[in-house]
Amino acid sequence: MHEHREPFRPASIAVICAAVAVAAASCAHPPGRLAAPAEARRDGDTPARALTRGHPLGIWKAAVPPRRMNGEFDDFDPLGIAAGARIKADCSLNWTNPDDGKLYCFSSGTSLEVFLEEPQVYIERARRAWRKMDAA
Repeated sequence: MHEHREPFRPASIAVICAAVAVAAASCAHPPGRLAAPAEARRDGDTPARALTRGHPLGIWKAAVPPRRMNGEFDDFDPLGIAAGARIKADCSLNWTNPDDGKLYCFSSGTSLEVFLEEPQVYIERARRAWRKMDAA
């Protein structure tokens, strides 16, 4: 008899990757440029590659912001929220939605990179999950 298992969802992979990346985050990142606009990308660039072009150390964080930045979802990583997990982010990696000006904080560069592939999709998933978490 076979045991029934839930399918492994891509969002779960993103959460696992984000948690692993947090432990490895130790390289410096120049402040002030945390999200590359789509028009800054070159053909074949991922959002993270466009973001880090010219910065050999990548998007790993080196400092925690000196004051609370008030990101959406109480500063929890939106990929974690979308997967049903509360992964605290210090907002040293963040993205501001150009459509509504809301700030989203990320626990790792991996989480930010995955999010930037389809930000509106992840925002909607996180909003639905956040409503369920608040109701529980």
